[in-house]
Amino acid sequence: MELNYSPGLDGIIAAETKLSFLDTVESQIVIRGYDLIELSQRYSYLDIVYLLLHGEIPTTEQRVDLQDKLKSNYQVPQEIFQIFKLLPNGTHAMDGLRTGISVLAGYDQYINDRSTEMNLTRAFRLLGGMPNIVANSYRVLNGQDVVEPDSGLSYSANFYYMITGRKPTALEEEIFDQSLVLYSEHEMPNSTFTARVIASTQSDLYGALTGAVASLKGNLHGGANEAVMYMLLEAKTVEGFENLLKNKLENKEKIMGFGHRVYMKKMDPRAQIMKEALHKLCLEQGDDSLYHMCEAGEKVMTQKKGLYPNLDYYAAPVYYMLGLPIEIYTPIFFGSRTIGLCAHVIEQHDNNRLFRPRVNYIGERHNLEELSV
Repeated sequence: MELNYSPGLDGIIAAETKLSFLDTVESQIVIRGYDLIELSQRYSYLDIVYLLLHGEIPTTEQRVDLQDKLKSNYQVPQEIFQIFKLLPNGTHAMDGLRTGISVLAGYDQYINDRSTEMNLTRAFRLLGGMPNIVANSYRVLNGQDVVEPDSGLSYSANFYYMITGRKPTALEEEIFDQSLVLYSEHEMPNSTFTARVIASTQSDLYGALTGAVASLKGNLHGGANEAVMYMLLEAKTVEGFENLLKNKLENKEKIMGFGHRVYMKKMDPRAQIMKEALHKLCLEQGDDSLYHMCEAGEKVMTQKKGLYPNLDYYAAPVYYMLGLPIEIYTPIFFGSRTIGLCAHVIEQHDNNRLFRPRVNYIGERHNLEELSV
């Protein structure tokens, strides 16, 4: 039987889903039937959480109920922090995050129950505790004190507070929340596929997300926002950034923050939202240097290579101006994507078929009888 081969599974349909779809013809990221860009301009991250889990935009009462469920899960077992302290110096922030999620599995006394109801309970537990794990794994690994969650703050404001140790301004909270919305779900990138493959074995939600962290750590999937910020800091000026990009192009180096496996010939629509957010932050803080550097870099890459910014390109300077440590950008990405991953795992468990692809064998075949004795 002849099997078709597509390197990287490019163009292969791996699953049917009601959760999201990248419509490149209409330039839309469809989330449960709605345009993600429009959602990001009108609704909060908690609204998207509810939409992904339940299929509809919540009423005020439903949003409050969801917020209460997440706040009741802000705290995580204190033993996790002791484990973080045992990790070697120099442990990557994503490895700390992966460890924290994995440890949570041991505290689930119904770990073998894969029902929708129990998976929803786990999703609330993971979403509620994710800011704590993201922020404090990083803090402990860097010799800083653990920050306790503040249940008096909104979900996004508390997430921001736990990372920085200070409460955000109204604009900072709004923009950070919007970034979480934009990162929340994006159809079938590698980390989501990884989570669904693991879930298809009937493994649990924690295991699926642990694998997804490992996938997102790879620099061909995650880490682009960090790389972009390091380039901007290295360049220092508009002219410096233009020259840095041109030199990288001449040396045929990969430049992070541009191009996308799906958005081949147009700008990632999420990037435009973060570009506008960056401009707002620049105006509030009275320093528009990063905005002008990014615009200049965008023009260089469009003119020289026909490549357009993806979300990470403008999210990086936004996070920098929000005062977030660069090393934690990818863990924040994962924290926001947790809801998409949970929704995919629940969907996989509810209508499961084990992933078991084949290979195109290109090796030799031998006959043992041909061997000399």
